[in-house]
Amino acid sequence: MKLNQITLPVHDMQAASEFYRKLGFLQIVDTPHYARFETPDQGPSFSLSLDTDMQPNGAGNGATLYFEHDDLDAWVKSLEAKGIVFETQPQDQRWLWREASLYDPSGNKIKLYHAGENRLNPPWRVEISDEG
Repeated sequence: MKLNQITLPVHDMQAASEFYRKLGFLQIVDTPHYARFETPDQGPSFSLSLDTDMQPNGAGNGATLYFEHDDLDAWVKSLEAKGIVFETQPQDQRWLWREASLYDPSGNKIKLYHAGENRLNPPWRVEISDEG
């Protein structure tokens, strides 16, 4: 099984699309009501869907989108140079990830992080399945 994509609601498609292109994603679908982006490693994609009921700069939808980068600190600095504003700077977390957080123009929360091996294999990993 593979994750295909996540879709976020946005109130301004143009502003949101420009924001995600500034983060370094390649836009592969562009319509007035829907946009889709490819990650640099061509892994799962993500998309934006116009939600005309969403309040500008509201609280987003409660979801958090995570993007990993091997050199998080340098990536954050390069994005700040492009005018991207961060809520928090890169910080080491107790769950063994280094994270920085920000919001897109529609208020959707984004975490940029580096976890390395701890992304899928932290010391407390368990394997619980209903498969036989």
